[in-house]
Amino acid sequence: MRITRLTLTALALLFAITALTPALSALEKQPTATYHARRAALGEKLQGGIAILFAAEESELDFASYRQDPDFYYLTGWNEPGAALMILGPAKAADSPMGTTEAQPYREILFLPNRNLRVERYTGAKMDAATPNVTTLSGVDEVMALSDLPALLNKLIAANPALAARLATEPDSKLADTLLDWTAITFSQHHPPHTRDLSKLVAELRLIKDPGEIALLKKASYASILGQREMFKTVHPDVTELAVAGAMTKVWMDNGCERPAYFPIVGSGPNSTTLHYSENSRTMRDGELVVVDAACEYSMYASDITRTVPVNGHFTDRQREIYNIVYNAQKAAIESFVSGKSKLLDWSHTDPDALDTVAYNYINTHGKGPNGEPLGKYWMHGIGHMMGIDVHDVYTQITYPAVLKPGMVFTIEPGVYIPEENIGVRLECDFLVGEDGKLIDLDADLPHTAEEIEAAMKAK
Repeated sequence: MRITRLTLTALALLFAITALTPALSALEKQPTATYHARRAALGEKLQGGIAILFAAEESELDFASYRQDPDFYYLTGWNEPGAALMILGPAKAADSPMGTTEAQPYREILFLPNRNLRVERYTGAKMDAATPNVTTLSGVDEVMALSDLPALLNKLIAANPALAARLATEPDSKLADTLLDWTAITFSQHHPPHTRDLSKLVAELRLIKDPGEIALLKKASYASILGQREMFKTVHPDVTELAVAGAMTKVWMDNGCERPAYFPIVGSGPNSTTLHYSENSRTMRDGELVVVDAACEYSMYASDITRTVPVNGHFTDRQREIYNIVYNAQKAAIESFVSGKSKLLDWSHTDPDALDTVAYNYINTHGKGPNGEPLGKYWMHGIGHMMGIDVHDVYTQITYPAVLKPGMVFTIEPGVYIPEENIGVRLECDFLVGEDGKLIDLDADLPHTAEEIEAAMKAK
C-alpha cells in the first residue's frame, strides 16, 4: 500500500479515536440478566431501604493490576474503578403516624466518574455517563454521573425520611463514610446515619454459586491443574522455589488467567512447615519435601490447590508415612460428607458433623510425632474455607461452622507440619456440592496419592 500524507493523517485520527474509546473488559462475564437478577435479589433483602456500594479504587502501583471490589463485581460485572452503585429496595405503600407513604418501586443506578483524558493516556480509556450505549453496555437500568450521587441520596431521603434509617453500606469504606457525613450535614444532623452491613447481605447471595459461576470456577481449576502439572516437571534438586512459582505463573497466563489467586507458596525443606511461607527464595535440596500451595484466578474466580512432592521424585519412608496419613484424613472427611448436615471449620474439633473433626481424629489416632506423641498437635489450621470470587470467599461475613449445601464450593485441606523433622505435608483440593448433594472434586485430574505423585514426577 502506498502511504501518503493523507493516509498518515487518517491513521493518526484512527489511533486517537481508538485511544479515547473505552475498551471492553477482557474478563469472561456472565449475561447482564444474571447480574440484574442478583441486584434484584439484594433489593428484596433491603426491605425498602437503600444500598450504596463503591467500586475498588485504581491502584497507584504500576506492578499491581486493577482488581474490582468482589461484591461490586458480583452485582454488576463492572471492572472499572471509581464507580458507585445504588439499589433502592421495593416497598409497598404503608400508613404510619407520620402519614401514608407511597409505594416505592425497585430502582438501580450505576454512577460513573467523569473521564480524565490526560490520566487515561496512562491507564487506558474508561466509560462515563455520557458514553454512547453505556446503559446497554453496563446492563444497569440507569447510569448517572458520580457527581449526582449525593444530591440524589438527599432527594430520596427528603421525600421519605424513613430511608435515613434504612441505609446499607460496606463497613470500613471511606467513600461511604464521606457520603454519609455529607448527608448528615445537609440535614443538620450531628452524626451520620446508622447503616446496615451490606457485605453480610451480599454474602448470603454469594454463598451459593450459580451455573455460570461454577463454570468459571472450573476454568480456574483447570488452569491451576495445568500449573501444578508444570510444577511436577520443574521441581528438581538445586532449583529455586521462585523458579517453580514462575513456571506455574507462566502456564496460568498462557491459559487466560489474569493473576495468581494468591501469592504462590513454594516451601521446601524447613519452609514446608511454615503454613503461609511466601518468600520463595530458597534452593531446593535432594531428599526434601516441597509444599506447593499455588493456583490462579480466571475472570475473577479463584482456585486453591496444594500438593506436596519430594524434590527428588521419591518419598522417603517417613515422608510417605506422613503423606499417607494426611491423604487418608482428607479421604475420611470426604467419605463422611452428607449434604445439608456436614459442616466446615469447627476449630474445637468437637462437632461430630464437622469435617474438621473427622480429619483431626484420623490424624490424631494414626502415626506419631518425633517424641511418640499424637500427630494432632502438628495440624494447626482449619479443614478448609469457602471459595468463589475471593479465594477465601465471604470469609468474615458468614458464621462458621457452616452447613454445606448444594452450590457451595470449598476446600478440604488437612496437613501435618513437623519442624523437628523438616517435614510439612498439605493436601488441598477444591470441592463443589452438586445438585444431588454429592461432592465433586474439581481437581480430580491431578494426582492425589503418593504413588500418583511419584509417577507424575517420573514422567517429567
